[in-house]
Amino acid sequence: MDPQLDPMKDDLPLMANTSYMLVKHYVLDLDVDFKSKVIEGSIVLFFETGSQHRKTSSTGSECCQSEFDQSHKMRASEHCHIPVTNVSACSSEMEYNGFAVSGEGEEDTSDESGNHSNSEQASGISSSEDCCDRENHGNEDFVLVLDCCDLSVLKVEEVDVAAVSGIEQFTRPAKLTDVSKELGNLRNHIVHELVALPAKRWEEQLCCFTHCSQAPGCGELPFATGPWSLEIRKPGIGTPADFPHAIRIWYKTNPGGRSVAWTTDQSGRPCVYTMGSPINNRALFPCQEPPVALSTWQASVRAAGGFVVLMSGENSAEPVQLPEDILSWYYYVSMPMPASTFTIAVGCWQEVKQQSFTAALPTKTEFSLPSVQADFSWHEAMCGHVGYPCRFQNPAVSWQAVIPHRVFSPCCLVQLCEERLLPLIPQCLSAAFSTLGTHPFSRLDVLIVPSNFSSLGMASPHIIFLSQSVLPGGNHLCGTRLCHEIAHAWFGLAIGARDWTEEWISEGFATFLEDVFWVRAQQQLSHEEVKGQQQLKALLRWRRLRDEVQNSEEELQVLRPNKESTGELSESGASVVKYGLKAEKIFMQVHYLKGYFLLRSLARTAGEASFLLSLRKFVHKFHGQLVLSQDFLCMLLEDIPKQKKSGLTVESIFRNWLDTSGIPKPLLEEVETWKECQLVRQVRGEVTKWIQTNQRVRKSSKKKRKQDEVIFQKLLPDQLVLLLESLLEEKTLCPRTLQRLERTYQLREQDAEVRHRWCELVIKHKYMPGYGDVERFLREDQAMGVYLYGELMVNEDAKQQELARKCFASAQEHMDASSAKVVTEMLF
Repeated sequence: MDPQLDPMKDDLPLMANTSYMLVKHYVLDLDVDFKSKVIEGSIVLFFETGSQHRKTSSTGSECCQSEFDQSHKMRASEHCHIPVTNVSACSSEMEYNGFAVSGEGEEDTSDESGNHSNSEQASGISSSEDCCDRENHGNEDFVLVLDCCDLSVLKVEEVDVAAVSGIEQFTRPAKLTDVSKELGNLRNHIVHELVALPAKRWEEQLCCFTHCSQAPGCGELPFATGPWSLEIRKPGIGTPADFPHAIRIWYKTNPGGRSVAWTTDQSGRPCVYTMGSPINNRALFPCQEPPVALSTWQASVRAAGGFVVLMSGENSAEPVQLPEDILSWYYYVSMPMPASTFTIAVGCWQEVKQQSFTAALPTKTEFSLPSVQADFSWHEAMCGHVGYPCRFQNPAVSWQAVIPHRVFSPCCLVQLCEERLLPLIPQCLSAAFSTLGTHPFSRLDVLIVPSNFSSLGMASPHIIFLSQSVLPGGNHLCGTRLCHEIAHAWFGLAIGARDWTEEWISEGFATFLEDVFWVRAQQQLSHEEVKGQQQLKALLRWRRLRDEVQNSEEELQVLRPNKESTGELSESGASVVKYGLKAEKIFMQVHYLKGYFLLRSLARTAGEASFLLSLRKFVHKFHGQLVLSQDFLCMLLEDIPKQKKSGLTVESIFRNWLDTSGIPKPLLEEVETWKECQLVRQVRGEVTKWIQTNQRVRKSSKKKRKQDEVIFQKLLPDQLVLLLESLLEEKTLCPRTLQRLERTYQLREQDAEVRHRWCELVIKHKYMPGYGDVERFLREDQAMGVYLYGELMVNEDAKQQELARKCFASAQEHMDASSAKVVTEMLF
């Protein structure tokens, strides 16, 4: 790692030297063992030489060029192949697994236990490091660096892809004079030809990757692990072009690894899933994490009978029965994606089905689409990404408003999912389609994850995780969150940030589009109703942003913290994600909120219809690519003359919105108009009634409790949130007022956003009949409950502090690391 990249305490290092070599495809072969809480197996990585080293190899032939080097696209680094320590569990079709051992004559470089663990932070490359040919050649060996953490690496070997039957089709152009000298170049040539196959041959390519991944090893490679990386070399090889382009890594995860959570679901059954860790997937498999490392993947995962494996994959996998009650599940992805987007969830999930519900395509759309007979060459020319089977180029799916989808949950939540979640998915998918057009992904699974999930939702290719917190209390929270995660299919996945510090490109867009999708999903709302709901939502988000700005570090409020250095990498491709490991950052919403307000401001200037059309054009131009803020802003300002006439420039947007902390100045002018919308005025009237009611209750004697009946109006969920937030500003609310408040609105039955504010009122006013509501919220709504711990402690009330410690003690074991760290700092 370059000295200037030494990570600060709160920065996440991206160690992979992607400028030298890029992963193009991963083949994963994994076994999931719930008894030991370990995922064990192998991963085969297929490489191309990176952009910084497209030069001649030691033999004088030109190195293979990477298709991705000049494009800023989204690819995913992915995973593994079968464990040498458990060959008996391998599928019978893995014919070469028995050969996955050290090459003949190679020295075993592992320790006595056969492990090289990141936690051990091995200082040497291996026991054979000093035997490398440095003295003979006068040059240091090339070192391949992968992102890796909390893994025990058992062995690394070169894969002899030349030994695969039928591989001759990829060797014909190669001119070999001395096989003994050039066999390594032949293998690299085969890999180059394989990864360079055109998109229309993707199925053939996938099949060839499978066969090559099963080829025998042809020599162990020395390696070393550090706290954040895995370093691999081949003695005597000094350039990336000559380094093996197909390697197999045998490894196993650590039970305490930070990329996956081993826990129990709401029905008490064991499960494991990727929960959106700040360190991404490097504790699940060795990979290249920088966004530029875009790859496809395929994975075979085995687990005991009764468990269901869900994963980022284009296919709806059906399990294959193996001996000893083992099921094998296979998934693949043909669209290049970053490694961080890979997702897996293994548990006793039950598919939610509703026999009476049939999703139909909408009969009307709000825009025109090209006909199937239209000349599609124009559309194809608009794609700026490298070749893959792109849905935007497929006329057959251009009318598909609702893609195939499934819902899974623990068995105890199946009925609730059937009633609430399942009917919403077609509505939200159709609304997204009517806004942005073609769905980037061909299918969708939605999973209700365990209660320790630290977010309300997380989107990955072909799969969405939702918290159980979105289910209770009507459709509103469930629908809006579903819309938010569906929006990530376009912004965050199909289009990704080239610099991860610009997460507003993902979260700001998803927050803005969440409102657009949800309005269209509800249908039959009048223009005034839509305007009122959006102004109310804007006010709530303004209040949240105001509070967050007042209570967070200024450096964490900047949407483009690297400013003019955004997107820059070191010569090797390594970098750091600024503040990527800061525990409290995971709970901040500034990137969501400021990004949303920027887009809302731009939409207001351009007009919503013109702005949404520009978003659609942006999607068509940049899908499958990585972008920076200026890519979007420059296109928008060129596309909509109104923006330029208003005096907007990229520089002024950077200055006012993206490069500074605090609340953007243009936003301060809008707030007053939101406060005067009808829905907000209605809430103000209800707040006045409650304040007057509280005053009368306080003045009345215990004997004279009969009060004049006050009629309170029915409120929308967002109005209830604003009502409770407004009442939180009151110094005192007496117990009888709080009791009546809860009964009037049935607050215990409302959605999690409303119940969170109710819990805040309970804590502030030490309303003991509501302590059970707080305990339930901290147990069942962990995605939202973290800061309630702080409020329980700040009152310095013994009973509240005892409640906080009791709840934390019961939840701590399964709580994610960032949440546990933040809560621990609050309590102790």
